Amino acid sequence: MKDSYLNDAFFSRLEALAFNLRSNLAGYFGGKHLVNTYGQTVEFADFREYQLGDDIRRIDWNLYSRFEKYFLKLFTDERQMQVQIFLDCSASMGKDNPKKSAYAIATAAALGYLAVHNMDKVTFHIMKGNRAENPFGTIIGKTAFFRAIGELENLEFNDDADIGECVTSSPDTSSANGLTLIVSDFLTESNWKKAVDYLCYKKRQVLLMQILTPEETDPSYDGRVTLIDSESVDLSDPKNMKIRITKSMRQAYDEALADFKKDIKEFCSKRSVDYISISSDSPIEKVLFSELLKVGIMES
Repeated sequence: MKDSYLNDAFFSRLEALAFNLRSNLAGYFGGKHLVNTYGQTVEFADFREYQLGDDIRRIDWNLYSRFEKYFLKLFTDERQMQVQIFLDCSASMGKDNPKKSAYAIATAAALGYLAVHNMDKVTFHIMKGNRAENPFGTIIGKTAFFRAIGELENLEFNDDADIGECVTSSPDTSSANGLTLIVSDFLTESNWKKAVDYLCYKKRQVLLMQILTPEETDPSYDGRVTLIDSESVDLSDPKNMKIRITKSMRQAYDEALADFKKDIKEFCSKRSVDYISISSDSPIEKVLFSELLKVGIMES
């Protein structure tokens, strides 16, 4: 039986949250995200002087009686966001660790639920090889969302995934209309930075969510061991090796992991991209209610 976090109680705890978009949205009327343009909501924003061709029904006659000038009432505009979730389904994300894959699926599902709960559109992109498949199309509303989640739990994690190619070849990445999330451990030789630069070029808000297991952040191996790359299909691959783990080697691993995370963080910081690294033994609610609130991607 597969591990699963997804149930009614899990989703109900998420309803106090919403995505916080830091830039203006283009397109998609009818959502719940306030933008810095004027529209047709009932929330007052400002006044401006009447110009020839304006709708006279929006003239504020109280101001006219005071200043003998015509002023229009302006109201805030609300837009609908398109949330894209790219999920890394390579072997390192859970082929030999079902809890890691279940955690990744639950994280993606939680983010997708927040989108539909707040009247946004959401798409799930399954990254395998050099392609990202969108098996569910554009999801609008909770009925379509829960139908997709039932299938999402049956995903298989195997082989590798070229994040850069998967994201840049996705045909439905539109510009300046929402948030793109990449859920991965980023333990890959592929050019994931290419994906980030492409999304920034498309003027999307971007969040990288790195999921690592406790064994990956603090391995407890000692003595002679055989290390096998989970994404290698050939046992003679030079990445597979027999070595003797020493104290100095564990220290070198810790330093390499710290440098790896630092490189991701600095790369993202230069591009105003959000990045968090989380352990798969952390409660998902803590990640959403704490870590994502800290970086400003969520609001309660």
